[in-house]
Amino acid sequence: MTKSILFNYGPLFSLSLLPFSLTAQSDPRPNVVVILVDDMGYSDIGCYGGEIPTPNLDQLAENGIRFRNFHNTARSCPSRASLITGLYQHQTGIGMMTTEGTSNFDFGVQGYRGYLNKNSVTIAEVLKNAGYHTFMTGKWHLGSDSLYKRPLQRGFDRFYGSYQGAFSYFDPKGIRCLIDGADTIRAPKGFYTTDAFTDKAIKFIKEKKDKNPFFLYLAYNAPHWPLHAKDEDIKKFVGKYMKGWDQLRKERLERQIEIGLFEKDIVLSDRDSRVRPWSEVSEEQKILSDYRMAVYAAQIYAVDYNVGKLVKYLKETNQFDNTLIMFLSDNGACAEPYHEFGGGQQSEINNPEKSGAISYGIGWANLSNTPFRLYKNNATEGGIATPFIAHWPNKIKSMKGKFTDTPGHLLNIMPTILEATGASYPHIYDGHTIQPLEGHSLMKTFLTGEQETPEYQYFEHSYNCAVIKGEWKAISRIGTGRWELYNLKNDRNELHNVADEHHELLIDMINHWNAWAERCHVTNKGQRSKNSYD
Repeated sequence: MTKSILFNYGPLFSLSLLPFSLTAQSDPRPNVVVILVDDMGYSDIGCYGGEIPTPNLDQLAENGIRFRNFHNTARSCPSRASLITGLYQHQTGIGMMTTEGTSNFDFGVQGYRGYLNKNSVTIAEVLKNAGYHTFMTGKWHLGSDSLYKRPLQRGFDRFYGSYQGAFSYFDPKGIRCLIDGADTIRAPKGFYTTDAFTDKAIKFIKEKKDKNPFFLYLAYNAPHWPLHAKDEDIKKFVGKYMKGWDQLRKERLERQIEIGLFEKDIVLSDRDSRVRPWSEVSEEQKILSDYRMAVYAAQIYAVDYNVGKLVKYLKETNQFDNTLIMFLSDNGACAEPYHEFGGGQQSEINNPEKSGAISYGIGWANLSNTPFRLYKNNATEGGIATPFIAHWPNKIKSMKGKFTDTPGHLLNIMPTILEATGASYPHIYDGHTIQPLEGHSLMKTFLTGEQETPEYQYFEHSYNCAVIKGEWKAISRIGTGRWELYNLKNDRNELHNVADEHHELLIDMINHWNAWAERCHVTNKGQRSKNSYD
């Protein structure tokens, strides 16, 4: 059914005035692919300094543009809400987590309803009404306990994956089951989520009945826990992590400097104080811990060769050059449940019947986030910094293989897609008033590497908050009244709190954060930060 829409026809989106019956030969609009990984650290892939082989992602980076300063919201479902709508997550109703199954995150206030509200539109809803095919495979995690909260009711023509946040890679079931369209199914023999999500995405594209362009949202659950990988992949990495997290963090930083991601004067953050030096770990525990990291590495390795599978198909069908591909992670590396060597028993790794926080531990999460400190859920760079690659052969030419310092945010993905496709953002959708976009297009950066950006950027999740103003970043925890201030240009690792030295600047940033929090419904039981930094 066609939705009732009032469009905002701005000059930037003039292509939206073209008829949607364009032939494949005359239709200049690109396909769009957004690839989102789950809980992957800043330095895990090769083109951001990692030792895990990721040749397909590295190739996209070498022929596209990489961002040094791209940010997410520090947690899975808030990041997905912001990415898919171009709004801050609180404006969509997912200021904390989603309400589904046995979890209830409806806090009874506007910013914390636990599901994607109707005063926001998804990229799929906008592009579907612009004549695009809209496909999604993978992890939804934006609400599911009623029909209108599910992918097929939020603009996607086809869906294959799971509604939930974490599930088995081998056999998703129960409330964390596998969904095909709107039907619950059991995973077939030999099933592995990363392979299945990619294969189904390619199948959706193949089965298009016309030549209209497509939007694909490929949202892998990898490398989120549980530690589940294929034996043949794990074998490639067992033993490679016996060097330990201390040495490997140094090696990653050296590569980051070598490839030009960071300047030579950057300082590696200290090892997490909850983790022992690798030299003090027993030989038996080293072997067990090496295996956990090997499984994690295998999960990322599988993502990479599946990205390669999708790229190969697009090339074979002459669709690759006019496809905009964007790749990123939903938050920083995950240290849950905050044990030195990870969660769950060793026997539960790769057990299809076991799910939950079967994980690789604080020490390896510290490695994944090299050179930053802290992890997922925090407002430090270790929580909100993500690799971001954009690749579009028909457009991204002068910036091929280069890094940009232009700041980016999940908020920018919707408006970037609007400019790339010529689609228009609605004032009214399906009878509901739609909130104005918060983000801005990054197309100018894709083409030139530079552009002016908004003066302030805001963050809040689980009481952890931050505000960025140019090269300055202030961090706090709601209710404490204490703020820290860092200069990201000189101290990207946030090691030197200079709040005492820049009192007026910090007060300005705090005031702007509070005004944003009021406007965007960051209330969370009525707590609010104070104008203080001590």
